[in-house]
Amino acid sequence: MRRPVNETPRPPRNAGQARGVRRTVVPMQIFGVDIGGSGIKGAPVDLDLGDLAQPRHKVLTPHPATPEGVAEKVKEVVDHFGWQGPVGVTFPGVITDGTVRTAANVDKSWVGTHIEGLLEESLGASCPVTALNDADAAGLAEMRFGAGKGRTGTVIVLTFGTGIGSGLFTNGVLVPNTELGHLELDGHDAEKRASSKVKEDHDMSYPHWAKRVEKYLAHVEMLFSPELLVIGGGVSRKSEKFLPHIEGIRADLVPAQLQNNAGIVGAAMRAAERG
Repeated sequence: MRRPVNETPRPPRNAGQARGVRRTVVPMQIFGVDIGGSGIKGAPVDLDLGDLAQPRHKVLTPHPATPEGVAEKVKEVVDHFGWQGPVGVTFPGVITDGTVRTAANVDKSWVGTHIEGLLEESLGASCPVTALNDADAAGLAEMRFGAGKGRTGTVIVLTFGTGIGSGLFTNGVLVPNTELGHLELDGHDAEKRASSKVKEDHDMSYPHWAKRVEKYLAHVEMLFSPELLVIGGGVSRKSEKFLPHIEGIRADLVPAQLQNNAGIVGAAMRAAERG
């Protein structure tokens, strides 16, 4: 049958695409920044892989770590990559509605600061900012891409650094801002007894420090009865030096798989969720 003259033939499927040439799929990337008590680091994150798209850039946290001083350093990290787009940021304290409520290892002037507004003003309108607690961010990354992937029940991700951060999950859902590093241990905040900074400051051996961590983990386990404890932070790179010395913990005890990049990845994840 002849085709009517006013009917346009449909183009063949894949018309305009050279035979044998695959289309390039651009990975989803969001920028993540991890603000810590000693360093501020960041990089673009490939959210398909849960990994850094480029090597991270790190600067020292200013002292005192005031809002203005930290904002300047965050801008330095973001500008290093010439980034324009959404930015996820972690912070070592409780954050609700974009506002800092506690500040344990940075300047106390942070309390009451709207961190998202402050950083958006510093970075510019092309970089909308989403902020969350640093250990919550690390936990999100480990639950999707790392040691907690596929795990149900109660999972706690603990980050050992300048302080001790915590990300608490029940059946994959985050309970935000738990701050379990401030549980009491031997009459002090636990992070003043068992953080990796304490280990460094007192030149402790790994076995000696592990016993302090063991006592802390036993307390956490008594309160929450987790099925899985994930040990993160920079010290997780050397987990073989201290985890074997921790005894008597019923929960599965494993090192973080994303190690010290978990915060950056989790920050980017949260920024992507916000859109």
